[in-house]
Amino acid sequence: MSIIEAILVGLLQGLTEFLPISSSAHLRLAGPFLTSGDPGAAFTAVIQIGTEAAVLLYFRKDIWRIAEAWIRQLLPSAENRDPADARMGWLIIIGTLPIAILGVTLKDAIETNLRNMYITATMLIAFGLLLGLADYLGRRTRPLDQLSWKHGLIFGFAQAMALIPGVSRSGGTITAGLAMGYTREAAARYSFLLAVPAVLASGFYQLYNYWGDFTSSMAMPTIVATLVAFVSGYVVIVGFLKLISTRSYMIFVVYRVLLGSVILACLAAGVIDPV
Repeated sequence: MSIIEAILVGLLQGLTEFLPISSSAHLRLAGPFLTSGDPGAAFTAVIQIGTEAAVLLYFRKDIWRIAEAWIRQLLPSAENRDPADARMGWLIIIGTLPIAILGVTLKDAIETNLRNMYITATMLIAFGLLLGLADYLGRRTRPLDQLSWKHGLIFGFAQAMALIPGVSRSGGTITAGLAMGYTREAAARYSFLLAVPAVLASGFYQLYNYWGDFTSSMAMPTIVATLVAFVSGYVVIVGFLKLISTRSYMIFVVYRVLLGSVILACLAAGVIDPV
């Protein structure tokens, strides 16, 4: 992969990771048009470290407060001043379990069969329609501080669906949140926080497993793509949270359905290879 391609891939990752349009689908779609081919699930997981670093930076105060409260709760001698924040820490852990378990269990399928473009296109359309339905029918009245253990686990399983390219991590969790009656802002905020441990763990795990490759010909492209993903991802977070405070998700629904339809048309015409 050239440096120019790495910049383009990093930009694509940063622009799509936090929008409910599936970054993995866009990276998978871009693969056939790159001279190096499909970047692969491992490369995708590693450059996601850049976008999650953007989450850490943007939500640094919230993450620090939650982590501190959670650690204090574990220490018998420490004063538990923020029980709500400590509870949020546990909810994030509970919500991370589904994707952690399924990610390990379905590792081979995620890196091979589930990357079929027919599956990606279908998921883009199906989950786009589900997002639109949830946004239209959802009550959007429940704030994040009303998050229950049951709902936290449902959020977690929705996030785990994003192991299939085309579903979208933020799209799945936001759809689940809207369906359960949470506000757009609450669903998006929890989606970002919930993604931190899962994505960072996946990225560093893949980096460890493929260290030999990333320290040779793929080292510089990976670093460049990760840095570009970090910068562009941070910009998207700021803009996205402002957008959903006043607008619906319909623009993303339309985009997903159109993109999925174009991919299916290209597959039928033989323009792109499904595998």
